[in-house]
Amino acid sequence: MPKTSASRKKFLAKVRQRLEQLKEKLRLEMDSALRAEREGSKDEGMDTYDLASEERDREISFILTDRERNKFTAIEDALERLSDGSYGVCEACGLEIGEERLEALPFTRLCRDCQQDQEREARTQRRMEEDRTAYRKLGSSENEEENS
Repeated sequence: MPKTSASRKKFLAKVRQRLEQLKEKLRLEMDSALRAEREGSKDEGMDTYDLASEERDREISFILTDRERNKFTAIEDALERLSDGSYGVCEACGLEIGEERLEALPFTRLCRDCQQDQEREARTQRRMEEDRTAYRKLGSSENEEENS
């Protein structure tokens, strides 16, 4: 386990407190949203437009709660890393993550450079997939014209 300076220990204690606060705030928001969903699921007296709007709201709520669950899990993982001493170390390169980044994203697992590399790779993969999809569509429309 690497030695940590007194200022780093103080910083980590501050981060732990912030993560605990974020976790509690998120838990309360998720509980509140769940309660509102249960109370709002009474469909009596609603016309088709109201029902469609209600369904759209439920879908948006589901997406948000899924995001919140992921964030909650990321916070719990960060708290676990704080406990085992691996917090603040980039999982890709093994270097210490800067305090500024940890303050901005206290549950991050990657340093700024590795995060940028990962995002760049994801964009490249997305473009390649889009190109393959466009090529397949182009090829299938030519085949459809030949068969007509």
